[in-house]
Amino acid sequence: MNSVPPPGLDPGRLRGYLDRERPGLLSGPLEARIIEGGRSNLTYLVTDGARRWVVRRPPLGHVLATAHDMRREHRVISALRPTAVPVPGTVLLCEDEAVLGAPFYVMEYVAGTPYRTAAELAPLGAERTRAVVLGLVDTLVELHAVDPEGVGLGDFGHPDGFLVRQLRRWEKQLEASRSRELPGVDELRAALGRDLPHSPAPTVVHGDYRLDNVLIGPDDSIRAVLDWEMSTLGDPLTDLGLLVMYSSGAVLPRSPVPTTSGAPGHPAPAELIERYAAGCGRDTSAIAWYTAFAWFKLAVILEGIHYRHTLGRTVGAGFDRIGELVPVFVEHGLTTLQEG
Repeated sequence: MNSVPPPGLDPGRLRGYLDRERPGLLSGPLEARIIEGGRSNLTYLVTDGARRWVVRRPPLGHVLATAHDMRREHRVISALRPTAVPVPGTVLLCEDEAVLGAPFYVMEYVAGTPYRTAAELAPLGAERTRAVVLGLVDTLVELHAVDPEGVGLGDFGHPDGFLVRQLRRWEKQLEASRSRELPGVDELRAALGRDLPHSPAPTVVHGDYRLDNVLIGPDDSIRAVLDWEMSTLGDPLTDLGLLVMYSSGAVLPRSPVPTTSGAPGHPAPAELIERYAAGCGRDTSAIAWYTAFAWFKLAVILEGIHYRHTLGRTVGAGFDRIGELVPVFVEHGLTTLQEG
């Protein structure tokens, strides 16, 4: 592992904090590196030479209010640990910004593969790929079956009026990062607002549910669901809509946004919707709206990343291509609504 400290994490400061808060946890000096693949919160692999952990913290600059809440992410993972939803064990949460310059939390390292592209998934073959993706749907059914009150998450969100507030939230996030003209984005937002579906009973929602955010073990099972920064209580079909969006097979030119839908054996969106509905019994007839909303939400997220890139406040490769992708997401959102 590289001995040069990565941006945003000082191994010496982290070790001092862990030695104070978790005496005996570490057996030697810490080394750290950034885990590539994330486009929002920063994720690091740290080791003392004997064991490994993962650290999550917000990006280095232009942090939007409520968008990078370490306390919430740590809380939901801790609450879901005893359930059928596979998540890493948590070690601690630190809200003292003097340690690393921002709040952060430490969790256990889980071995597994995050499949980010069709090329990475293809070597599994069609049969195993199909099983992996259908397992992703089954895990989503398990998540949406969790009783929030029963795991201490009864006050984790405000599900009444969830879709209205979601639209307002992402519109606000867009305005906070808007630095250029984006044709069609206001039309998409208005169209979504005109035809809100009736939400089913609320559940814990992940907010960014896709194959790239889970770790797959050698037996093709899901070992851990990661990246809970946008989780809350709300409409479970928002998770399904996002999964359908990522499985749509849409052409995203030169895209740094991960998609595996082109891999042989990858189930089509219709099969994923049917599998989900069969597993949980929910009405999925309005899924076109939820899928269009997913295109809109991702367009806003990508625009925020593009804005941070223009300010020189991003870490990692591929950020220079994010900006050109935003209008493509907006266009697909409009098309999905029109065809739905």
